[in-house]
Amino acid sequence: MSIKHALMTTAALGLALMGMGSEVSFYDESLPTTLNPIYAKSMVDYRAQELYFDRLYFKDPITNNMISRLAERWEVADGGRSILLYLNPDIRWHDGKKFTANDICFTVNAMLDERSASPQTEAYRSRIQSCSKEGPTIAKITFKTPKHDLIEYLDFRVLPQHSFKSTAIQPDHPFGADPVGTGPYSGRVREKAARFEAHRNTAHHKPLIDVMKLTQGGDPQIQTTSVINGNVHGIITLPPMYRPKMSSNSEVSLKIYDLRAWWFVAVNTNKDVLAIPEVRQALNLIIDREDLREKIFGVKKDDKDSPCEFISGPFIPASPYYNQTVPAQNASDLAKANALLARAGLTKIGGRWHYNDQPVVLRIGMNATLDKEATDLIMQIANQFSEAGFDPRPTKISDDDWTHKVTTGKAVGEFDLVIGKWSFGLDENVNDLFYTRNTSQFTGTRNIFNYSNPEIDTILDEYTNARTEDPARNAYQKLHTKLAQDLPYLFLWKLDTKSAWRKEIRNNNITPFFYFTDIGRWKYVK
Repeated sequence: MSIKHALMTTAALGLALMGMGSEVSFYDESLPTTLNPIYAKSMVDYRAQELYFDRLYFKDPITNNMISRLAERWEVADGGRSILLYLNPDIRWHDGKKFTANDICFTVNAMLDERSASPQTEAYRSRIQSCSKEGPTIAKITFKTPKHDLIEYLDFRVLPQHSFKSTAIQPDHPFGADPVGTGPYSGRVREKAARFEAHRNTAHHKPLIDVMKLTQGGDPQIQTTSVINGNVHGIITLPPMYRPKMSSNSEVSLKIYDLRAWWFVAVNTNKDVLAIPEVRQALNLIIDREDLREKIFGVKKDDKDSPCEFISGPFIPASPYYNQTVPAQNASDLAKANALLARAGLTKIGGRWHYNDQPVVLRIGMNATLDKEATDLIMQIANQFSEAGFDPRPTKISDDDWTHKVTTGKAVGEFDLVIGKWSFGLDENVNDLFYTRNTSQFTGTRNIFNYSNPEIDTILDEYTNARTEDPARNAYQKLHTKLAQDLPYLFLWKLDTKSAWRKEIRNNNITPFFYFTDIGRWKYVK
């Protein structure tokens, strides 16, 4: 063997050990519904799009600093209302075209265009005023009001202007199936799997793993066995009941995946009986969260390191906005609940609660995708309400109906209660969940039952108008207190999310909410 051949062989072996030429497969909850960032519907969409696109700015999972692979630096302008972005001039799209300030402003203008209607674009329309090109690689984004954390609002994925004819982007645009990005991978979603291939001809991405293959997860037990046996390399979301078996396996590592997510039961305050505050307070007292936690997750009251942490407001307990002085309602208190219901004018006839001489029916819906994380939750909650004297009617809601009907406030006539989960990235802004819905002003865009309370709106305005962190924190802690009193939501818990990956996958830092932001450092060591 020649020296040259030996060196080539050694180099090839090194690349193989580092994962070059490798294919890593993993389970996720489903296949992506679209690769168009404007129309992401689920966490699966967000995760898949993180492989394909760059976000303008993101929080480094190691240093926690806001950084960008697209912009070299930024400056505050116009008295704190604008940010000047100086872009990396060497970046190209997957099709070889240059990335410029035109792409930044096109993306902003597409989000501001009311014809590109989606929950994502509505959120940015409520904050961003405009975007202007100040040079080939200089863009200026102007916000509606100065804010202490403007840079954190620039976490959107950038679209290529040359792939569209107009800023009015529709959900069925071909881009959603065959997009062009600047991210580390490119690929398409197929019928049974999504295959993403490394794209290394860019100035800012050199992924070490050749292929990332996403397969739709089915039975969690089958997924667990597949990872343990080495047939699949990872599971994005591992239900709590399967964690002990996985953690006891020496060839698998459990990874914390911080979704900054919390679970809730939203209450239809437009329904006559549920418009009464005492009734909402009674429902909150009827739910026995400790019993639910034990039956669904196998966690008993005194168990240590519980994956399920009870909450009393719309933030995770680790958030600076969470008001620690507001206690969570863990166990039920039926005696107090019954007294509240009687005070509200309800009467109990034959063991069932009546209002205006009619039995109280509770039409309960739950986002069907949550059943994989909390199996049988809707039936357990329905049983608790039934035992307390109500007539529950449980229904699972498809992911499509959840996105297009429930979160848009169009299911008010169909449900009295809905069980759901909100997940947040860097921005824990909950204004759109509780602000009075106003389509012309883009407020309350995710207000499930069109809840409206002027006092709540005033507090949300305080948060919006805060220029520093202290008044922003004070406003949201005040919000927490008021919502715990008014109860448009019955707050449940924060459920820790964990992934499972085989130990051949190294350096797999998981970014909160977005997951694959740091995929370029991942290795597959055979």
